[in-house]
Amino acid sequence: MTKNKLHIGLVQQQNTGNTDENLSKLAANIADCARQGAELVVLQELHNSLYFCQVEDVNLFDLAEPIPGPSTQFYGELAQKHQVVLVTSLFEKRASGIYHNTAVVFDKDGSMAGKYRKMHIPDDPGFYEKFYFTPGDLGYQPIDTSIGKLGVLVCWDQWYPEAARLMAMAGAELLIYPTAIGWDPRDDEDEKDRQRNAWITIQRSHAVANGVPVVSVNRVGHEADPSMLSEGIQFWGNSFVSGPQGEFLRQASTEAEQNLLVEVDLSRSEDVRRIWPFFRDRRISSYSNLTKRFLD
Repeated sequence: MTKNKLHIGLVQQQNTGNTDENLSKLAANIADCARQGAELVVLQELHNSLYFCQVEDVNLFDLAEPIPGPSTQFYGELAQKHQVVLVTSLFEKRASGIYHNTAVVFDKDGSMAGKYRKMHIPDDPGFYEKFYFTPGDLGYQPIDTSIGKLGVLVCWDQWYPEAARLMAMAGAELLIYPTAIGWDPRDDEDEKDRQRNAWITIQRSHAVANGVPVVSVNRVGHEADPSMLSEGIQFWGNSFVSGPQGEFLRQASTEAEQNLLVEVDLSRSEDVRRIWPFFRDRRISSYSNLTKRFLD
């Protein structure tokens, strides 16, 4: 069987409140990944700014922009310059009062290969995303690129096996999760470990259940709560890539910024699915109740 090796660059970055500084750092990190041989570069969730969803503030809608717009121009030019497929995460202004958390993928020629609007929107202390984002309406469709079909999802989507399954069923060759997740600094160390391990485990399980690699890119570092009602969020990094049996290929630091280069053999999915034919053995006629909210 012909091997299909793919070199992936993961950019785990700490952001500031200065968008120009963030963009400059992102451009340098994308260039660094390309120099190391990356063909695909994945950025973290909402990477242009601080994670603004710690508070509900109507003025923060000013951070949103149309797609296409200034950011798609900026990242399209970087993708073309470095000849990489680039996965970005933007705050999309679709219309007045309609905003999305949107991943945009650029091909090596700088063209926009496609986009995905985040479907599952959380609303928890420090993560008030329902205030800002309308749930996605583009479905779970892989994005065709020159390096293959990318199953791009976003952060909170990563907890839902249904989303991963539907992407894989539609032909995604790998699952990609731009992410912004961290701890409440007030939590004790045992609770922090439980949360981080659950986050890692659920995503590795998607790799196993679907026989595809998983790429998860998280932000890192502390971001203060603008309202000063909490101690902010300590983003836990730990960006990683797992293979189609859930095996770790590489994992980034908990505390440090890092550009991680990972080689993935996409042909292993074929091998794994031959020995673990989960798609063959699915009893689809017995799953109709999955479309219900709960079985009372």
